[in-house]
Amino acid sequence: MVIGARSGAPEPDGEPVGNQDGAHAGDGEALRDAEAGAEADGSSAEPSRRAPKQRSFWKELPILIGIALILALVIKTFFVQAFSIPSGSMENTLQVGDRVLVDKLTPWFGSEPERGEVVVFKDPGGWLNDEPTQRSDNSFVRGVQDVFSFIGLMPSSDEKDLIKRVIAVGGDTVECQGSGPVKVNGVALDEPYIFPGNTPCGEKPFGPVHVPKGRIWVMGDHRGNSLDSRYHMDQPGGGTVPVDNVVGRAFVVAWPIGDWATLPVPDTFDQKGLAAGPVAPAMAGTALAVPAVWWVRRRRR
Repeated sequence: MVIGARSGAPEPDGEPVGNQDGAHAGDGEALRDAEAGAEADGSSAEPSRRAPKQRSFWKELPILIGIALILALVIKTFFVQAFSIPSGSMENTLQVGDRVLVDKLTPWFGSEPERGEVVVFKDPGGWLNDEPTQRSDNSFVRGVQDVFSFIGLMPSSDEKDLIKRVIAVGGDTVECQGSGPVKVNGVALDEPYIFPGNTPCGEKPFGPVHVPKGRIWVMGDHRGNSLDSRYHMDQPGGGTVPVDNVVGRAFVVAWPIGDWATLPVPDTFDQKGLAAGPVAPAMAGTALAVPAVWWVRRRRR
């Protein structure tokens, strides 16, 4: 009875439970058999992890092209656009065939053209009526040009855009008498960018002209070969261009490489007193107003 009762109790410490050739050994053999079977099948006991299959280059190419075209369209619409120079009206600053890059971003934030900037603007009406569009006779070439110009990789041959230098802005008074110089608000401009041999007035004296708010007065650097504001004074706006027509400022000549150059604002437009309006009287009035207000407040105490 005692022996029977003891046989159901755990074995003493240090002794394995069960037979070495019993259940434990059987489990180990079963595990080894499973591993052997897995090796025979060429598989692993762990869950299989397949590497993702790479998409072929030719399948990815259309996606890459589509992304590139969308980015180009966004850049052309909101940031930078290329324009081709079709005539010599801006020589020698710009040559015929030059490609300029135009900043279209800053106007979105309310920036307006400033004196001295070279800007691209849409025809305000009647400036390019007699200018033919330059389009290829080949329909395929025209189609390629239309697509590339739409996304901004090529200048458009259909759009009638002009490029000139801003001489005066809204509120300014501009004039050029005799052989010059051009004067803005009574301040004479030194214009080293004018085409050699030209006079500042370009044989077309004008003014004085008061530039309305929201408009600009533009002139080409080749004064003898530029149908600019001087030649459209009989049209609505008196030769001035609406600021809303300005596409953006040309800031660099990008092509050809040999003509590469930046297009900064000339120093002549930084002269003191060029700003429109009675600045000096306003400053004097402010200077007098401060002590006057102080005196009045002191008397009331």
